[in-house]
Parts: sequence; C-alpha cells; structure tokens
Amino acid sequence: MSSTRYQGENSLVQSIVLFVVFLALFLGGIFAFSYWSLESFAHAFIPAGVGIGLCALAFWFPMTIMGRTDSAGE
Repeated sequence: MSSTRYQGENSLVQSIVLFVVFLALFLGGIFAFSYWSLESFAHAFIPAGVGIGLCALAFWFPMTIMGRTDSAGE
C-alpha cells in the first residue's frame, strides 16, 4: 500500500466557500419563488424566471464549468 495521502482538487476552505456560495444561489432562487403571484403576467413571470435562473445556475455552474473533465488519461 502507498503511504501518499489523497490530494483532492480543492482545499477544504475553498470547497466550503464554494458550497456556501452555490447554496446561497439555490436558496435565493427558492426565496424568489415566494414572490410568485398569478394575478398578472409581470408578477408571475419575473419571480419565476429569477427563481428558475438562480436554481439552474446553482446546479449548472458547478457541474459543467467547475467539474472535472472526462479525460481518459487518468
């Protein structure tokens, strides 16, 4: 067995900071849904768009931009 330690992609502090940032984006999207009203088009469309956009960004950005590449060299 090898005595080398596992070295992840990010440090612990960087991982915690990224988790907090993207959790805040996700919770901001959920909070935007609380302003969703069906009384008029503008009151229904804007909060729904912001909520969907923030929630999608909170999942899409870490999985695609920050994710590992699917390289066969590893």
